[in-house]
Amino acid sequence: MAITFTDITVWDTGEHIDLTVPDPRDVTIDASALTVAPGFEDPHVHFRDPGQTYKESMVSGCMAAASGGYTNVLIMPNTVPAMDGLQVHEGEPGAQEILDAGYHTVIDYLQHYEQIHHVTLPVRYELCVCATKGRAGLEPTDPKDWAWYMPGHDSEKDPAQIAHPVTAMSDDGSAVPEPVLRQVFDNVKSTGLYLIEHCEHHDVGAVNEGPVSHALNVPGIPEDTELAIVQRDIDLVRETGVHVHFQHVSTAISFDAIRNAKAEGLPITCETAPHYLALNDEALLEYGTLAKMNPPLRGERDRLATIKAIEDGTVDMIATDHAPHTLEEKARGFLEAPNGIIGLECAYAVCHKVLVDGGHISDQRLIELMSLNPAQLMGRHSTDIAALLNTSSKCAVKRSLNLAEVEHPELVDLNILNTTEQWSIDAGRFLSKARNTPFNGWDVSGKPYATIIASALVFDRLGFDEATETETGE
Repeated sequence: MAITFTDITVWDTGEHIDLTVPDPRDVTIDASALTVAPGFEDPHVHFRDPGQTYKESMVSGCMAAASGGYTNVLIMPNTVPAMDGLQVHEGEPGAQEILDAGYHTVIDYLQHYEQIHHVTLPVRYELCVCATKGRAGLEPTDPKDWAWYMPGHDSEKDPAQIAHPVTAMSDDGSAVPEPVLRQVFDNVKSTGLYLIEHCEHHDVGAVNEGPVSHALNVPGIPEDTELAIVQRDIDLVRETGVHVHFQHVSTAISFDAIRNAKAEGLPITCETAPHYLALNDEALLEYGTLAKMNPPLRGERDRLATIKAIEDGTVDMIATDHAPHTLEEKARGFLEAPNGIIGLECAYAVCHKVLVDGGHISDQRLIELMSLNPAQLMGRHSTDIAALLNTSSKCAVKRSLNLAEVEHPELVDLNILNTTEQWSIDAGRFLSKARNTPFNGWDVSGKPYATIIASALVFDRLGFDEATETETGE
């Protein structure tokens, strides 16, 4: 049994091939308009499980990721309880589900989620541990509470622990406070993790400071609040050599600082998100709190600077910062509504519309930003399609490939894309539980058609399950 795709364009060679994907259904698809690429990887998602599953669960979050063409994600630690490696206790918010499952830490619970809930999740995932206990910013977490969950000691671990390791550290949602920063850097250095830094700190303000905040009569957040964290951490990276990855960078002045740090050869990487490429703070006037996030949407000068940073390579990757909230929560007004938007199911299309259709980068470069570069950050080696096909940059030696015959099919994660399809975003059909997005109704381009993990088809838009997809998305 197999699905055979004919005449697929390989993203990095421009050649056409036949691709056979193991599957219980047997059908041939005309794929002359499709492109095969390494699966997307997202180093910045929030799945709200455990503790806030009314917003999102591991099941709905992973389904949304697969729908968006993602094959691997990094889960941020602002779960409830926080993912700090400490044992949870009865009566603590969110702890009972973990204890009822027979586990005592959030890490153990998430690693064994599939066994606990008797589900098979359609996306690989890794875990990000808190930088401070409870993400409270007061006391650094202790490596003895979580270092064992990192890659290694595989002979002592079960398959779930090996499959879903701790690979990064962050207090995402908040920058690591100055009084504990040096100890956090020491923990990162001693364990070999990398620090994912939320490069924004402010005590007041809800939106970008400027004409829009004045028009809304909402306290503003100056752009230099981001730069203060970026420059502070760059200075300590220069001293310690610790790898810091800056999340959702949004201002021209921060990109300048990061650009200069990279020119020094410092171990700095950074990401931005689709919303900073597609929107400026005037979107708040149209979409209200659906466009409220942290860091806030900036002015048009900063949006253009973000695109420039993509063009010149200052930005290493694009991450979604998928942040589910209910529409009721988002309706509370600018001062009380939570920050964030969902993004997994439309990130590729929004970025394709802005960056590729806009003439800023190529299709291949967008795939690098959403697939190869985040995979490298997370210590994975994304599928080398050219090697699988036994091709060079000039010619294809093999014109067809049956993934069932690949030497290591467990490593083959692919994404089948229609890079030219024009479509309109309908958030009502998202597989995420959440609908908090300003992109609903947008006309965009480029759509993931199939997601393949370990040579198995885990999601498709090729006509097999249209009725099921519609029902699930409602």
